[in-house]
Amino acid sequence: MQVSRDGNLKIPKNIDIVEKEINSKSDIIETKKTITYANNEKFNKDKIIKDIEKNNIELNLKVPYNSNDLIVITKAKKLCAYIITITEKSPKKFRGVFVNRMQNHSLDVIEDLLNANFIRIDSVENKHIREKHQKDALVKLKMLGYISMIAESSNCILPKQYKQISFQISEVINLLLAWKKSDDERWRKRNNGF
Repeated sequence: MQVSRDGNLKIPKNIDIVEKEINSKSDIIETKKTITYANNEKFNKDKIIKDIEKNNIELNLKVPYNSNDLIVITKAKKLCAYIITITEKSPKKFRGVFVNRMQNHSLDVIEDLLNANFIRIDSVENKHIREKHQKDALVKLKMLGYISMIAESSNCILPKQYKQISFQISEVINLLLAWKKSDDERWRKRNNGF
């Protein structure tokens, strides 16, 4: 807010929502350190750092909800956001091998799902094109799972991160297969005249 020359407050029309931390990581650590010492408690720096990183990941995982998106697309976006967030801190030696491939596959999955969603199933040709995009997304999800398994065994990502990626991949695959089954049933009903 600002004060005008005549002493009135100028209230802004739009207020931006700021969701990132104002304090730096070292500021937060020092503040927590001072509070724990003031309370005669033991200071655990590693625990504080893990809490800060966990909060940063949760902040970065917030994906804008779009009511037009299918739930499978929303879940794929969350998977992609998670992969990009956790691979930012991967060792440099893995960035060319695992990190780029994981990020690219997760982005490609979203692209294939969006392409499939924009195709109407009003002809046999369109149905085949939509199925191809759905199949491509499925193959990329399976490949993403394999790459993340190798990345975990090579210490590129942590075991708990691999577990989370695997869980999210299986969730997206289940939703994708349900979507495909729903398309097949709609196509069958349409052609059989039900």
